[in-house]
Amino acid sequence: MSQMTLSSDKHPSELSNQEFFGNEDPDIAYSRVWLYILKSQRKFYAQFAQALKKEGLGDPMWYEILFEIAQTGDKGKLMGEIEHKLMIPQYTISRQVGRMEQAGLIYREFIADGRRKQLLFLTELGAQRQEEVWPIYLETLKAEMGPLLNTDEAYDLARFLLRLLPNK
Repeated sequence: MSQMTLSSDKHPSELSNQEFFGNEDPDIAYSRVWLYILKSQRKFYAQFAQALKKEGLGDPMWYEILFEIAQTGDKGKLMGEIEHKLMIPQYTISRQVGRMEQAGLIYREFIADGRRKQLLFLTELGAQRQEEVWPIYLETLKAEMGPLLNTDEAYDLARFLLRLLPNK
């Protein structure tokens, strides 16, 4: 194991967390979580971006936005709600929505209060892309993570990560 810094005759699964990571200070664990989340995101992001770009989605975030809009059907989804749910800064979602609109994937309607609220809707092309991309997205996830985690471990990790997110 590359993380292990102490030499030991024990199998890595037999080591305590502090032995495995070679840390004297248990508070270092929080730093490890943060660094490994960042590294994992960087590792997988490029593969997702490449797979989705082949399907006409310019950014993996586009799939998340399409998915959120699709959940509301014909009602549309407030851009501010998507921003909040996906934890995307306002300037980032505005830029992505503009690009998605130019690509013909979504359209927006402005609510008559100074153009501050925008309802987002899928176009026919956006709905089609959202449906077509899901299997590719899933296959990319399985190809990248499947050899590293079994299904139960994936669910366990997802449950642990959910604890780091807001409850809403």
